[in-house]
Amino acid sequence: MSRQEKITRRRLLKQATGITAGAISFPYVVSSFALGKSGGVAPSNRIVMGSIGVGGQGTSKMRAFLSNEDVRVVAVCDVVTDRRQKAKDIVDGRYGDKGCTAYNDFRDLLARKDIDAVVIAPQDHWHALMAVAAARAGKDIYCEKPLGVAVTEGKAIRDAVRRYGRVFQTGTQQRSDRKFRFACELARSGYLGKLHTVKVAAPGPEYKRSYLKPTTEEPIPPGLDYKMYVGPAPLKHYNAGRHAWPDWYLIWDYCAGFIVNWGVHHLDIANWGCPSLTKEPFEFKCTGSYRNDGLTDNINDWQAEFNYASGLRMAYTDTGNPIKQGCRFEGDKGWVHVSRSGIWAEPASLLEVNIKPDEIRLHESKDHHRDFLDCVRTRRDPVSPVEAGHEASWLGLVAEIAARLKRKLKWDPANERFISDNEANRMLTRPMRSPWRL
Repeated sequence: MSRQEKITRRRLLKQATGITAGAISFPYVVSSFALGKSGGVAPSNRIVMGSIGVGGQGTSKMRAFLSNEDVRVVAVCDVVTDRRQKAKDIVDGRYGDKGCTAYNDFRDLLARKDIDAVVIAPQDHWHALMAVAAARAGKDIYCEKPLGVAVTEGKAIRDAVRRYGRVFQTGTQQRSDRKFRFACELARSGYLGKLHTVKVAAPGPEYKRSYLKPTTEEPIPPGLDYKMYVGPAPLKHYNAGRHAWPDWYLIWDYCAGFIVNWGVHHLDIANWGCPSLTKEPFEFKCTGSYRNDGLTDNINDWQAEFNYASGLRMAYTDTGNPIKQGCRFEGDKGWVHVSRSGIWAEPASLLEVNIKPDEIRLHESKDHHRDFLDCVRTRRDPVSPVEAGHEASWLGLVAEIAARLKRKLKWDPANERFISDNEANRMLTRPMRSPWRL
């Protein structure tokens, strides 16, 4: 028996929390679909999956994988009873049986030896603990962005994925959109000339939105395992706002804010089209205001500027402050701007370019979920590998740290540390509430 096959829930509990758990069994029904009686893909060729975190985004990801005939979803997990039951019903409805098992604790799901891969889509403060535990348990991983709420959390995910030889797809799905890939190929193949500026803008919070109030303690609703929801974050009194979307995006305990959680999408494209952004040391500053609205306390708006010794510059702001949403690459021969709503270039003829076979052609993915499944089979890296997810995450995280400290900082990407700044380096790690630990 291999080391990975010996993973048990007892061991997962001990590694993730330091707690020893009692024995537990996993009764579940194997459907006729799984046994190959419904035709289609043979059971031996199916990828068996579980979904952890089945709120709005998690259920969307689960449905995307359910649409693939070579996938069998056998388990779902969520700390909310109604959510996990709804997700189970969706899976069972797809297969026409009762074969999906619903769990409250993700460690129970990860201990199942029959599961090949998992989707991880809870709040951001859970990503690192779950992804590292999944890698240790021998599971391939599709993980929503960003890779945690601290730089050291992304490092832990990356190191675990590589140590245990797992396939990891970050949920930065813009890489599976042709226009984003094409913009990056133009930038990297020299069609813009020498790149000198990258401009990035991502949505910030809706300034006039009224977030849930009051902020006083409320009764924990039936069916919510609140302590498990909080997990490694500080345990504070329950209020509906702590568990509501998009409120939790704006609460520091669970998320580093839109500057990271949404910004990671366009920062990832910037890094894909100009890898020097995360390979060369840089000096940078970031200014911004912070929320003080009900429970919400994250950064509200930001303006960051990164400067490199080579002369390269990146500007990163919230949308319209002053940069248009998306990612813009500027060179001495032209520019290209790409966002989810379109692609533009100057000269416009750049949009008619056909990238030649001997030029830089990036990983082509037409479907982010299918790309992950194909790579589970081939054991190759998918279009958004763990390193890319980590780098895009820390670009936003270090910008937020600079805004919080209100001063210029210097970053060493080789060592993933600030240069000569102990206070900033301490902010690369978030403390975890005992007994949780990476």
